[in-house]
Amino acid sequence: MLDLVDVGPRPLKQYEPIVGEEALEEIRELAAPLKGARIAQINATTYGGGVSELLRSIVPLYRGLGIQCDWKIISAGPKFFTVTKALHNALQGAPYELRQAARERYLMSSTYNAQLLEEEYDFIIVHDPQPAAIRYFKGRAGARWIWRCHIDTSQPNEAVLEFMLPFLLEYDALVFTMDRFIPPGLEHQRLATIVPAIDPLSPKNMALARGICEEIRAWRGIDPNRPLLTQVSRFDPWKDPMGVIDVYRLVRKEVPGLQLALLSTIAHDDPEVWDMYKVLVGEVRGDEDIHLLTNLIGVGDVEVNAFQLCSDVVLQKSIREGFGLVVSETIWKGTPVVANRSGGIPMQMGDGAGGFLVDNTEECADRTLYLLRHRDEARTLGLAGRERVRRHFLITRLLADELRLVASLALRST
Repeated sequence: MLDLVDVGPRPLKQYEPIVGEEALEEIRELAAPLKGARIAQINATTYGGGVSELLRSIVPLYRGLGIQCDWKIISAGPKFFTVTKALHNALQGAPYELRQAARERYLMSSTYNAQLLEEEYDFIIVHDPQPAAIRYFKGRAGARWIWRCHIDTSQPNEAVLEFMLPFLLEYDALVFTMDRFIPPGLEHQRLATIVPAIDPLSPKNMALARGICEEIRAWRGIDPNRPLLTQVSRFDPWKDPMGVIDVYRLVRKEVPGLQLALLSTIAHDDPEVWDMYKVLVGEVRGDEDIHLLTNLIGVGDVEVNAFQLCSDVVLQKSIREGFGLVVSETIWKGTPVVANRSGGIPMQMGDGAGGFLVDNTEECADRTLYLLRHRDEARTLGLAGRERVRRHFLITRLLADELRLVASLALRST
């Protein structure tokens, strides 16, 4: 049996002060025909990444609506996750030679996990490449199957996409983050897009008193009397942490005493993170104003919340990005962001809300310096970003989108 993540129901009513009764009533109407339905959400891990955060929020909301929704995680060892990390990168365009041993490792683990999926469900939603082949090996099993892709597959490694396609085409619907993330030429009976969202009531995004934030920063060695830049992202070359350090060094020439915090969650399905971490440790050695902070030393969601709220500017210098939801997390708190035009970041910062979009390291440093020197404008940009997130990027909107998709598949099965 696949491992079950223990989560309870959450009342939708708790979101009314944020999104209003009208939005909640729409969700209740969408959920009504699905009451009593059985839904499984399957992914690779319970922590460390946007998918696990999404499921930790949305599964309790399903349950609060009277829909039996289970969160299941696959069972696999480090060798499998080394393969799936390579597949993940290759689907985003990285060069990769898919050897026979890697194919066999992926297929063997997928077959095993398909056998572990023993319960009966009406709908099964599978997230990202790691568990994608379960549908192929399990068969329909009386369910409607949805594959949700949370990465940018617009320029995939063709050999890897060819390997994955037979598994993906078995699904009743394929869901991508944005239209332009759909692989060129992909043909399927049901292609859909659902934009990600943040949970404003989660520990990472809930309201925090500024005094608590300052205490958390001080606990991690940050001087509250000097400006702070922060990036929250995996220690991953795609997130360009080395470029962030370059930005910090350029800005510090004009702002003596500037500090930098790089926050990362280290997940068990991401073996490459340790290589990047070692590179970063060597790069920052000798500079006590650069702080590498991870969940392995007690930096969790509340600490991330505090750093996003109390930083002067937050950077998101991703080279390639799925959606970059950390941007919405930050501007929800009213903190200005300087970010690369990557993935879904421009959508989140449309109409100049939340900060500045940039194309290179020098421009990133220039815009960061501007925000540090123009605090009133930085505050105005941050507040405009918060309102944009409230209207477009909260979990209640995502729940409504997913309910519509599930209901449409239910109608097709009748």
